[in-house]
Amino acid sequence: MSERPKYQIKIDERIMAYPFGTAFSASDFLDIAEANSVSQALFRIEKEGKIRRVMNGIYDKPAYSELIQEYGMPRIDKVADALARRFNWNIAPSGDTALNILHISTQVPNVWEYVSDGPYRDYMIGKIPLKFKHVMPREINGYSAITVMIIQGIRAIGKGNMTREQADRFAAAITAEGSKTLLKEAKTASGWIYKEIKRICEGK
Repeated sequence: MSERPKYQIKIDERIMAYPFGTAFSASDFLDIAEANSVSQALFRIEKEGKIRRVMNGIYDKPAYSELIQEYGMPRIDKVADALARRFNWNIAPSGDTALNILHISTQVPNVWEYVSDGPYRDYMIGKIPLKFKHVMPREINGYSAITVMIIQGIRAIGKGNMTREQADRFAAAITAEGSKTLLKEAKTASGWIYKEIKRICEGK
C-alpha cells in the first residue's frame, strides 16, 4: 500500500479532532492543500467510513448511536454554517428556526430558515428543507449573530404579539454583557423591534 500524502494525513487529523456532528466542505482545508487535492482526500476519507457526504460538496463527521445502531441525522445548523463558510455568506437563523434555537418555542421547525447576504438558496438535507432568504447586507453585516437572530425571532412573533414569558425567554438566551451589545447593535432596527428589545433587556 502506498504511503498517504502528507496533506491527506493533516486533513484526516483535523477531521478526527472535530466534534461529532461537525459539517464541512473542501474550502475548510484550503490552508492545507489546493482544492483538487482536498477533494480527493475527502473522497478517500469518506470511503474509509470516517465521514459522510451530506450533499454535493458538504460532508459531516456523523455520530453513531449505539441505542438505535445507526448514524444520527446530519445537524442542519452545522450544514448551514458549512455552506455559509463555503460561499462566504453571513447568515443567521430566522422564523421558527430562530425561535427554536433561542428556546422561545419547543416546536422543531419543519423547515430550517436562515437570512443571508448571499442569494436565495433552497436545499434538501435528507427530507428536511434548508432555506436561505436574501436580505440587504445592512440587515445582517456588522451585527453579532445573536443580535440578528433575536431581531429575526421578534419579527417572527410579530408586532405587538410578544408575551412577557417570551420576553423572559429571550432574556435568558443572553448575558448581561450580551444585552448591552444587543441594545447598542439593534438601534438601527425598526422602532417596534427595538422597543421589544428594550423589554427583553430590562433587568439584565
